[in-house]
Amino acid sequence: MPASHKPTDLSPYPIEIDPPDISAYRQGNTGVEYFTFFDAAEPGPHVMITAVTHGNELCGAVVLDALFRSGFRPLRGRLTLGFCNAEAYHNFSRDYPMLSRFVDEDMNRLWEIATLETPRNTVEARRTREIRPLLDSVDYLLDIHSMQHPTQPLMLAGPLDKGRALAERVGVPAAIVMDQGHAAGRRMRDYGPFRDPAQTPAALLVECGQHWASASIDVARQTMVRFLVATGAAAPSMIEEWLGDEAAPAQRVIEVTDAITVENASFAFVAPYIGMEVIPKAGTLLAMDGDTPIHTPHDNCVLIMPSRRLSRGQTAVRLGRFID
Repeated sequence: MPASHKPTDLSPYPIEIDPPDISAYRQGNTGVEYFTFFDAAEPGPHVMITAVTHGNELCGAVVLDALFRSGFRPLRGRLTLGFCNAEAYHNFSRDYPMLSRFVDEDMNRLWEIATLETPRNTVEARRTREIRPLLDSVDYLLDIHSMQHPTQPLMLAGPLDKGRALAERVGVPAAIVMDQGHAAGRRMRDYGPFRDPAQTPAALLVECGQHWASASIDVARQTMVRFLVATGAAAPSMIEEWLGDEAAPAQRVIEVTDAITVENASFAFVAPYIGMEVIPKAGTLLAMDGDTPIHTPHDNCVLIMPSRRLSRGQTAVRLGRFID
């Protein structure tokens, strides 16, 4: 069992979300279990929304279930809805909520082409190979996630201008993060054409808040609805129908300047950071990685998603600056 998945690593946060039963969506109609598409009469882009890439992140499952139950159909093009790591999701337990993050390995570190084309035989590797052909025809992807701590929601738009432009069209959450991803492996939002500046497909990963906070459902719902409108899959009237008069916030963009990868088992932060702290001065000590001090590289350094899963090769925290 990975160190980050020991039963003693219980979350200090209450579980306010009941995971919905997604068994009705298992068969789907794509040839890939738990993936379903709907075609409109009018031509348009292929839009995909995915949830439970990590099985313990529940808010995406809640809002996709609600979308299915509503009978929504796309205005134009194709809409595909999918539950990525359903096997991990079905293992969710209120007693040990972190244990269902994955079965064998983190599914959201396997989307490098070279990794996908290996015969790697884990639950998650097999699942990525199943899903990959669907991704190859997607124009716009929204992958719904949540976070360890009750941090301000974030839209991870990747390093390219097309990701930022899509995030700005969606309009939520308030913070857009432009980043290169993780040293441990590529996320689904960084797969193939999404990462290629010469190709038009674009992808977003939204971090909706703490994993089991009911407020994360509200963020996931608002992001999903506005994404559908922004990509032309839904009429603008869907915003009022689903969200009422809830206004989109003013957005700010954070550029990740450094990603701190854990090198030593004794890595420790000097304070209980939860994310989005702004450290005023360059050179401020943030952590010790064994005997190596980790300092802020510049003034007004933003801490993005500091992790409690501090094992070698994993991202401890990303450091950024506001660029707008």
